[in-house]
Amino acid sequence: MIDSQQASAALNDINDVVQRVRQSQIYQIASLIVIMWGVLVSVGYFANYTWPPQGYAIWLVIDLVGIAGSIAIAAFSGVGPGAGAFAIRLLMAFLLFIVFGIFCSVVLGHFGPRQMLVFWPVFAMLFYALAGLWFGYAFIVIALGTSALIVIGYFYAGPALLLWMAAVHGGALVLGGLWMRRI
Repeated sequence: MIDSQQASAALNDINDVVQRVRQSQIYQIASLIVIMWGVLVSVGYFANYTWPPQGYAIWLVIDLVGIAGSIAIAAFSGVGPGAGAFAIRLLMAFLLFIVFGIFCSVVLGHFGPRQMLVFWPVFAMLFYALAGLWFGYAFIVIALGTSALIVIGYFYAGPALLLWMAAVHGGALVLGGLWMRRI
């Protein structure tokens, strides 16, 4: 027979394991989304560098593919009966992100192309950092590291900013996603 203290300790151990499993599942799903976005934005930056006049069309396609891919990964992750509801919330989050970002960058900010190129990824990294407050420090590390490298490129990459962003923004997301799979 076990006493109440041993039972309480055993229940705490079980709760700790459940929390670790939940965080591991979140990291596994999120890492797929982060890696996918890393590849997509790298392709977007290279395409934008190659065909500058098509920048808006390129990024529209990249964003739509990324949003659809993120929702598909979330919906078909098999994490349980709430996966579909999570996918809907993710779609709503993307829509709010886009509307707020357009309001800040176009309506309030009147950003030029170079500022716009840096605003969106740094704005996105804010949400990665916020997610890290709930889901684990990996999101915060990815957000802060990527943002710092983006800002460095803004000031020092000159005309090679698109190539810098392909390597730094896309590369950091891919590496961060792979790191999340190892945690």
